[in-house]
Amino acid sequence: MQKTTEKDSIYDGLENMSIKELLTNINYEDKTVPHAIEKVIPTIEKLVEVIVAKMEVGGRLFYMGAGTSGRLGVVDASECPPTFGVEHGLVIGLIAGGDSAMWKAVEFAEDSKTQGWEDLLKHNISDKDIVIGIAASGTTPYVIGALEKCNEKGIATGCIVCNAASPVAKTAKYPIEVVVGPEFVTGSTRMKSGTAQKLVLNMISTSTMIKLGKVKGNKMVDMQLSNDKLVDRGTKMIMAELNIDYQKANDLLLKYGSVRKAVDSFK
Repeated sequence: MQKTTEKDSIYDGLENMSIKELLTNINYEDKTVPHAIEKVIPTIEKLVEVIVAKMEVGGRLFYMGAGTSGRLGVVDASECPPTFGVEHGLVIGLIAGGDSAMWKAVEFAEDSKTQGWEDLLKHNISDKDIVIGIAASGTTPYVIGALEKCNEKGIATGCIVCNAASPVAKTAKYPIEVVVGPEFVTGSTRMKSGTAQKLVLNMISTSTMIKLGKVKGNKMVDMQLSNDKLVDRGTKMIMAELNIDYQKANDLLLKYGSVRKAVDSFK
Protein backbone atom coordinates (compact mmCIF):
# COMPACT_ATOMS: atom_id res chain seq x y z
CA MET A 1 0.00 0.00 0.00
CA GLN A 2 1.39 3.39 -1.01
CA LYS A 3 2.05 5.81 1.84
CA THR A 4 -0.11 8.93 1.77
CA THR A 5 3.01 11.00 2.38
CA GLU A 6 4.53 9.60 -0.83
CA LYS A 7 1.53 10.07 -3.09
CA ASP A 8 1.82 12.49 -5.99
CA SER A 9 0.99 16.10 -5.24
CA ILE A 10 -2.42 17.20 -6.48
CA TYR A 11 -0.53 20.06 -8.17
CA ASP A 12 1.70 19.69 -11.21
CA GLY A 13 3.86 21.94 -13.33
CA LEU A 14 5.10 23.73 -10.25
CA GLU A 15 7.99 25.27 -12.17
CA ASN A 16 5.49 27.04 -14.43
CA MET A 17 3.58 28.67 -11.59
CA SER A 18 4.11 32.31 -10.67
CA ILE A 19 5.51 33.10 -7.22
CA LYS A 20 2.06 34.21 -6.13
CA GLU A 21 0.53 30.96 -7.36
CA LEU A 22 3.16 28.92 -5.52
CA LEU A 23 2.64 30.79 -2.28
CA THR A 24 -1.15 30.70 -2.55
CA ASN A 25 -1.22 26.96 -3.21
CA ILE A 26 1.25 26.14 -0.43
CA ASN A 27 -0.83 28.25 1.96
CA TYR A 28 -4.01 26.48 0.85
CA GLU A 29 -2.46 23.11 1.66
CA ASP A 30 -1.13 24.36 5.00
CA LYS A 31 -4.66 25.38 6.02
CA THR A 32 -5.70 21.71 5.94
CA VAL A 33 -3.25 20.71 8.67
CA PRO A 34 -5.15 22.00 11.76
CA HIS A 35 -8.27 20.23 10.55
CA ALA A 36 -6.36 16.94 10.33
CA ILE A 37 -5.10 17.47 13.87
CA GLU A 38 -8.57 18.30 15.17
CA LYS A 39 -9.69 14.80 14.21
CA VAL A 40 -7.10 13.17 16.46
CA ILE A 41 -7.37 15.35 19.59
CA PRO A 42 -8.75 12.36 21.57
CA THR A 43 -5.57 10.37 20.89
CA ILE A 44 -3.40 13.36 21.78
CA GLU A 45 -5.35 13.68 25.02
CA LYS A 46 -4.68 10.05 25.97
CA LEU A 47 -0.95 10.50 25.39
CA VAL A 48 -0.76 13.73 27.40
CA GLU A 49 -2.57 12.08 30.31
CA VAL A 50 0.13 9.42 30.42
CA ILE A 51 2.96 11.97 30.13
CA VAL A 52 1.59 14.04 33.00
CA ALA A 53 1.18 10.96 35.17
CA LYS A 54 4.76 9.87 34.45
CA MET A 55 6.22 13.29 35.13
CA GLU A 56 4.30 13.71 38.36
CA VAL A 57 6.26 10.78 39.78
CA GLY A 58 9.66 11.84 38.43
CA GLY A 59 9.59 10.46 34.91
CA ARG A 60 11.03 12.08 31.81
CA LEU A 61 9.72 12.62 28.28
CA PHE A 62 11.83 11.49 25.33
CA TYR A 63 11.23 12.46 21.71
CA MET A 64 13.07 10.54 19.02
CA GLY A 65 13.12 10.66 15.24
CA ALA A 66 15.21 11.12 12.13
CA GLY A 67 15.65 14.07 9.79
CA THR A 68 12.98 16.75 10.06
CA SER A 69 11.02 14.68 12.58
CA GLY A 70 14.04 14.33 14.84
CA ARG A 71 14.90 18.01 14.57
CA LEU A 72 11.38 19.02 15.55
CA GLY A 73 11.58 16.85 18.65
CA VAL A 74 14.93 18.34 19.65
CA VAL A 75 13.56 21.86 19.15
CA ASP A 76 10.50 21.23 21.31
CA ALA A 77 12.59 19.63 24.04
CA SER A 78 15.12 22.46 24.03
CA GLU A 79 12.39 25.08 24.41
CA CYS A 80 10.88 23.59 27.58
CA PRO A 81 13.52 24.83 30.08
CA PRO A 82 13.49 28.49 28.99
CA THR A 83 9.73 28.59 28.53
CA PHE A 84 8.60 26.72 31.63
CA GLY A 85 11.64 26.83 33.91
CA VAL A 86 12.01 23.04 34.09
CA GLU A 87 15.43 21.47 34.41
CA HIS A 88 17.37 20.39 31.34
CA GLY A 89 16.91 16.67 30.95
CA LEU A 90 13.23 16.54 31.85
CA VAL A 91 12.32 16.61 28.15
CA ILE A 92 14.96 15.09 25.89
CA GLY A 93 15.11 15.09 22.10
CA LEU A 94 17.11 12.38 20.30
CA ILE A 95 17.87 12.45 16.58
CA ALA A 96 19.25 9.62 14.47
CA GLY A 97 22.89 10.39 13.73
CA GLY A 98 23.44 12.39 16.91
CA ASP A 99 23.74 16.12 17.47
CA SER A 100 25.52 16.76 14.17
CA ALA A 101 22.39 15.56 12.35
CA MET A 102 20.64 18.73 13.54
CA TRP A 103 22.73 20.70 11.06
CA LYS A 104 23.62 18.23 8.34
CA ALA A 105 21.94 15.04 7.19
CA VAL A 106 23.73 11.88 8.34
CA GLU A 107 23.36 9.28 5.62
CA PHE A 108 21.53 6.07 6.56
CA ALA A 109 21.45 6.99 10.27
CA GLU A 110 17.71 6.30 10.43
CA ASP A 111 18.10 2.80 8.99
CA SER A 112 19.55 1.19 12.12
CA LYS A 113 16.96 -0.66 14.16
CA THR A 114 19.26 -0.89 17.20
CA GLN A 115 20.72 2.63 17.44
CA GLY A 116 17.57 4.20 18.86
CA TRP A 117 17.56 1.93 21.89
CA GLU A 118 21.31 2.40 22.33
CA ASP A 119 20.75 6.17 22.37
CA LEU A 120 18.07 5.78 25.04
CA LEU A 121 20.35 3.63 27.17
CA LYS A 122 22.86 6.50 27.28
CA HIS A 123 20.22 8.40 29.26
CA ASN A 124 19.50 5.53 31.67
CA ILE A 125 15.97 5.09 30.34
CA SER A 126 13.59 3.37 32.76
CA ASP A 127 9.93 2.45 33.14
CA LYS A 128 9.36 5.79 34.89
CA ASP A 129 9.87 7.50 31.52
CA ILE A 130 7.86 7.78 28.31
CA VAL A 131 9.18 7.73 24.74
CA ILE A 132 7.47 9.33 21.74
CA GLY A 133 8.64 8.33 18.28
CA ILE A 134 8.22 10.98 15.59
CA ALA A 135 8.16 9.77 11.99
CA ALA A 136 6.17 11.27 9.13
CA SER A 137 6.36 8.03 7.14
CA GLY A 138 5.73 5.84 10.16
CA THR A 139 8.37 3.41 8.90
CA THR A 140 11.67 4.71 10.34
CA PRO A 141 13.71 1.74 11.67
CA TYR A 142 15.52 3.94 14.22
CA VAL A 143 12.16 4.72 15.81
CA ILE A 144 10.52 1.31 15.41
CA GLY A 145 13.42 -0.54 17.03
CA ALA A 146 13.50 1.83 19.99
CA LEU A 147 9.74 1.62 20.59
CA GLU A 148 9.79 -2.17 20.34
CA LYS A 149 12.52 -2.38 22.95
CA CYS A 150 10.68 0.09 25.19
CA ASN A 151 7.56 -2.06 25.00
CA GLU A 152 9.61 -5.10 26.03
CA LYS A 153 10.94 -3.21 29.04
CA GLY A 154 7.56 -1.87 30.14
CA ILE A 155 8.34 1.72 29.10
CA ALA A 156 5.35 3.75 27.89
CA THR A 157 5.44 4.59 24.18
CA GLY A 158 3.67 7.06 21.91
CA CYS A 159 4.19 8.35 18.40
CA ILE A 160 3.35 11.10 15.93
CA VAL A 161 3.03 9.87 12.34
CA CYS A 162 1.39 11.13 9.16
CA ASN A 163 0.34 7.86 7.50
CA ALA A 164 -2.49 5.60 8.61
CA ALA A 165 -1.78 2.08 9.92
CA SER A 166 2.00 2.50 9.85
CA PRO A 167 4.50 0.18 11.58
CA VAL A 168 5.43 2.94 14.05
CA ALA A 169 1.77 3.52 15.00
CA LYS A 170 1.19 -0.22 15.35
CA THR A 171 4.18 -0.42 17.71
CA ALA A 172 3.41 2.58 19.92
CA LYS A 173 0.95 2.08 22.77
CA TYR A 174 -0.40 5.63 22.36
CA PRO A 175 -0.26 6.46 18.63
CA ILE A 176 -1.18 9.79 17.09
CA GLU A 177 -1.86 9.52 13.35
CA VAL A 178 -2.25 12.91 11.65
CA VAL A 179 -2.93 12.12 8.00
CA VAL A 180 -2.41 15.39 6.13
CA GLY A 181 -2.46 13.97 2.60
CA PRO A 182 0.03 14.36 -0.26
CA GLU A 183 2.61 17.12 0.05
CA PHE A 184 2.68 20.15 -2.25
CA VAL A 185 6.07 18.94 -3.51
CA THR A 186 5.64 15.17 -3.76
CA GLY A 187 7.22 13.41 -0.79
CA SER A 188 8.56 16.58 0.86
CA THR A 189 7.41 15.77 4.39
CA ARG A 190 9.15 18.80 5.86
CA MET A 191 6.08 20.68 4.60
CA LYS A 192 2.58 19.67 5.79
CA SER A 193 3.77 16.65 7.74
CA GLY A 194 6.44 18.70 9.50
CA THR A 195 3.91 21.42 10.26
CA ALA A 196 1.52 18.85 11.73
CA GLN A 197 4.24 17.34 13.89
CA LYS A 198 5.31 20.76 15.14
CA LEU A 199 1.75 21.71 16.06
CA VAL A 200 1.16 18.43 17.88
CA LEU A 201 4.45 18.78 19.77
CA ASN A 202 3.37 22.28 20.82
CA MET A 203 0.10 20.85 22.08
CA ILE A 204 1.78 18.00 23.97
CA SER A 205 4.50 19.97 25.74
CA THR A 206 2.37 23.05 26.49
CA SER A 207 -0.62 21.16 27.87
CA THR A 208 1.70 18.91 29.88
CA MET A 209 3.52 21.84 31.46
CA ILE A 210 0.26 23.62 32.25
CA LYS A 211 -1.06 20.52 34.04
CA LEU A 212 2.23 20.31 35.94
CA GLY A 213 1.63 23.84 37.26
CA LYS A 214 4.19 25.69 35.14
CA VAL A 215 1.68 28.33 33.99
CA LYS A 216 -0.43 30.60 36.20
CA GLY A 217 -3.50 32.15 34.62
CA ASN A 218 -2.08 32.45 31.13
CA LYS A 219 1.45 33.51 32.08
CA MET A 220 4.81 31.72 31.93
CA VAL A 221 5.63 32.43 35.57
CA ASP A 222 8.62 30.08 35.64
CA MET A 223 10.29 31.20 32.39
CA GLN A 224 14.05 31.69 32.42
CA LEU A 225 15.26 35.29 32.27
CA SER A 226 17.61 34.70 29.38
CA ASN A 227 17.37 38.07 27.61
CA ASP A 228 16.21 41.66 28.11
CA LYS A 229 12.87 41.01 26.41
CA LEU A 230 12.00 38.28 28.90
CA VAL A 231 13.16 40.36 31.86
CA ASP A 232 10.88 43.16 30.67
CA ARG A 233 7.98 40.76 30.17
CA GLY A 234 8.50 39.26 33.62
CA THR A 235 8.68 42.69 35.20
CA LYS A 236 5.37 43.71 33.65
CA MET A 237 3.78 40.45 34.78
CA ILE A 238 4.82 41.23 38.37
CA MET A 239 3.56 44.83 38.04
CA ALA A 240 0.14 43.58 36.99
CA GLU A 241 -0.03 40.87 39.62
CA LEU A 242 1.12 42.99 42.58
CA ASN A 243 0.00 46.44 41.41
CA ILE A 244 3.45 47.96 41.93
CA ASP A 245 5.64 50.20 39.76
CA TYR A 246 8.09 49.00 37.15
CA GLN A 247 11.28 49.57 39.14
CA LYS A 248 10.04 47.76 42.22
CA ALA A 249 8.79 44.87 40.09
CA ASN A 250 12.10 44.70 38.24
CA ASP A 251 14.05 44.69 41.50
CA LEU A 252 11.95 41.80 42.81
CA LEU A 253 12.37 39.83 39.59
CA LEU A 254 16.12 40.20 39.51
CA LYS A 255 16.39 39.37 43.20
CA TYR A 256 14.32 36.19 43.10
CA GLY A 257 14.99 35.05 39.53
CA SER A 258 11.47 34.18 38.44
CA VAL A 259 8.03 35.74 38.30
CA ARG A 260 6.57 33.05 40.56
CA LYS A 261 9.19 33.47 43.28
CA ALA A 262 9.00 37.24 43.10
CA VAL A 263 5.22 37.25 43.50
CA ASP A 264 5.32 34.65 46.27
CA SER A 265 7.91 36.72 48.15
CA PHE A 266 5.56 39.70 48.25
CA LYS A 267 2.72 37.81 49.88
